[in-house]
Amino acid sequence: MTLIATRSRTAGLLTALTMTALLAACSADDSGSDAVSGNVSGEASSEAPSGSSGSSSGSSSGSSDAGGSSADSTGSSDAPSGQGGPTAPELERSVISNGTVSLAGEDVRATRQDVQRVVDAQGGEITDETTETDSEGDTSYVRMVVRVPSRKFGETMSALEQVGVLRSSDRGSEDVTTQVIDNGARVRAQEASLRRVELLLADARDLKDVIWIESQLTGRQAELDSLKSQQSWLADQTSLSTITVDISTHQVVEDEPEEERPTGFLAGLDGGSKAMGTLFTIVTTMVGALLPFAAVALVLGLPVWLVVRRRRTAASRTPAA
Repeated sequence: MTLIATRSRTAGLLTALTMTALLAACSADDSGSDAVSGNVSGEASSEAPSGSSGSSSGSSSGSSDAGGSSADSTGSSDAPSGQGGPTAPELERSVISNGTVSLAGEDVRATRQDVQRVVDAQGGEITDETTETDSEGDTSYVRMVVRVPSRKFGETMSALEQVGVLRSSDRGSEDVTTQVIDNGARVRAQEASLRRVELLLADARDLKDVIWIESQLTGRQAELDSLKSQQSWLADQTSLSTITVDISTHQVVEDEPEEERPTGFLAGLDGGSKAMGTLFTIVTTMVGALLPFAAVALVLGLPVWLVVRRRRTAASRTPAA
């Protein structure tokens, strides 16, 4: 009887423990589900504006029921994105423009002042100037390097070409848009790389690591400075155009009046006189060219002629004797 009572007590205890575990599991599931639902509802309420959840749900339900608006919205979503959609920003071109103008004027100083007025009117400046003077101290040549805003390059060139007597004009441009974009991207990448290296340097503890990181930092800083110098140069060249102006003295030569040519007998007489003069010139030229040879022939031929003559005389006297 004792054994049976012990077994029944053990069975009852196991049953009680099992029921307790089941009840605890059920209560934990219920509390977890309640907590999850509470958190979700709390997040939804915090994300939605106050007092607008009801109206938004009402408006969404009303719009879905009114006249097949959902179908219209679906159709509009299928429409091409180019209709009413945001357009891509237009790429700004970066162009370097250079020009050369060569002018001439009777008064170089006055022409130079006219060039200065044109440059001032276009909002430019003269960055370099070379002046030469003649023996009397008057300005004979001026060379100027002019910088004007790029948007006024063509207008300035046309105005300068009309200042004085135009000898030559040349203009050209180079599109450096790709170079500007590439340089800007490299600068940003190099700056980000420098920041990462500086963070590594701040966390370094070993002397070897510190030395290596500092060498990397120095090299990358030098490359960044070079890229920024190129960026500044491109910005200067694309914002301001360069025009070289040369001014030299222009001497006005008066045309001589043409002489009246004779006609008829006078024309023939004039032509014959010119022909006779030409013939006389040719004959005298030939005589002058042959005279040295005649002198040489006389010097060499006279002794020979005397010897030959003496021999002939001697030969003629011998038979007679």
